[in-house]
Amino acid sequence: MKKILIIVLSALFLVTLTACAPGSNVSLDKNNSQMLFTMPGANPELDTPVEGGSVAGLGTGLWHGLISIVTLIISFFNPEIQMYEVHNTGPLYNLGFLIGAVVLFALIGFSGGRRR
Repeated sequence: MKKILIIVLSALFLVTLTACAPGSNVSLDKNNSQMLFTMPGANPELDTPVEGGSVAGLGTGLWHGLISIVTLIISFFNPEIQMYEVHNTGPLYNLGFLIGAVVLFALIGFSGGRRR
C-alpha cells in the first residue's frame, strides 16, 4: 500500500512540475518577474444563485474541500471544472471548504500509518 502511495504522489508531483514548464515565447522582463502579494478581491457572484440552482453554503463547501484534490486533477484536463464555487454564501462556504480540506489532508496523513 505504501509503494502505491509513493508512486501516486510521485506521478502527481511530476504532473505538477509540468504545469510549471514555460512556453516557447516567454520573455522575462521586470513586469513578468514580479510577484505581488495582495489580498483577494471581492467576489461579484457572492450570494447569487447558479442558473436554476442555489447558493453554495457550509455543507457544499465541506464537500468541495473533501474532493479538492480530485477536482484539481480533473481541472488540468477540463478547464471548465473549478475547485471553488464562486456562487457561495461567503464566510460559511469558506469555512466549510477549509474544514473539508483539513479533514482530507488529516485522513491522508493518518492513512499512511506508522510501522514499527
